[in-house]
Amino acid sequence: MNTASPREFLNSTDVRVLEANSPSSDYIDVPASRPLRLDCDRLLAPFRIAYKTYGALNAAKSNAVLVAHALTGDQYAASQHPVTQKPGWWETMIGPGKPIDTDRFFVICPNVLGGCMGSTGPASINALTGKPWGLDFPVITIGDMVDAQVPLIDHLGIDQLFCVVGGSMGGMQVLEWAARHGPRVYTAVPIATAAWHSSQNIAFHEVGRQAVMADPDWRQGRYLELGTEPRNGLAVARMAAHITYLSEEALQRKFGRSLQDLAAKTFSFNADFQVESYLRHQGSTFVDRFDANSYLYITRAIDYFDLAAEHGDVLANAFKGTKTRFCVVSFTSDWLYPTRESREIVQALNAVAANVSFVEIESDKGHDAFLLEEPELFAAVRGFLNAAADKRGLNSGSGGR
Repeated sequence: MNTASPREFLNSTDVRVLEANSPSSDYIDVPASRPLRLDCDRLLAPFRIAYKTYGALNAAKSNAVLVAHALTGDQYAASQHPVTQKPGWWETMIGPGKPIDTDRFFVICPNVLGGCMGSTGPASINALTGKPWGLDFPVITIGDMVDAQVPLIDHLGIDQLFCVVGGSMGGMQVLEWAARHGPRVYTAVPIATAAWHSSQNIAFHEVGRQAVMADPDWRQGRYLELGTEPRNGLAVARMAAHITYLSEEALQRKFGRSLQDLAAKTFSFNADFQVESYLRHQGSTFVDRFDANSYLYITRAIDYFDLAAEHGDVLANAFKGTKTRFCVVSFTSDWLYPTRESREIVQALNAVAANVSFVEIESDKGHDAFLLEEPELFAAVRGFLNAAADKRGLNSGSGGR
């Protein structure tokens, strides 16, 4: 069996180098003749976008659903991850008979620009130097990520996506798709997201970035070239961020003040409490599948996201004249992107007479609720997509959950 370590996988020039029993990732190479002008006013060329697809594209190419992943996600939304061997991060949502029904829809999930699972990012080789980009990679935005996905959709011969859907940072990409490429988006489903990144959230990201950069093995971003890894710093960054994905109620219900395999406190700085052990596990497993510099770049892209600022500080201007149908979803216990921020999106869409529905789902699972078993979410997404598909004349799928 041919195997690749996470480091070998992340830095391979061929994203097909995977476990033999794992699904491969497709990719497109965008040539130097089609450079991408980034929001920082630099040109990026050539570049690669890795992606996975699920289901079949119909003859009219009218059933394509683009799934945009969140900060630490990737293209393996509904298939086994080649590094962790875990199920896809959105297998609750995508598949035959599921809310995003692959018997009815052709699902495309790209790894974002700046990512570390095959798409061009700071861990990729810079053709001009023959070394990993590191901090020489240009700072990117959510809009740049979306613009980099357009050549992929062109490559697949799709004029208009039936839907763009995603949660968290994925939801930001949904909004950018609708704002920058509206005629190419029939429906849009931004979930657990916002039209701008708050100062509190920027602060959490900065703590994580400083943890990475304070690790002596970070080597000013040149760790790949020098054969080191800032594992401790990246693990701490993941631990801090993971707290923001959960609610106080969820943490208390799951862990309370229970000790971790102990009869009494150790009076040390070991992981006495279950919640401490849980966070340490989240951090240690994360570093096996994610690149530290990608973490810096992607969190910075999220920090820079402010859709209103891109349109004269008036959010409604981002959607002026839109024909896209929207379904905005939030969760009551999400304090990272609270419901009031989803309502701002809805109000902006209403201001331009857009076709929009809004669902606030009662849940105590926090921000991560969009990734978990949430029957109301499944029903909302299924109902919205099926109604839009029926209106568009797409064949019915298998039904199911």
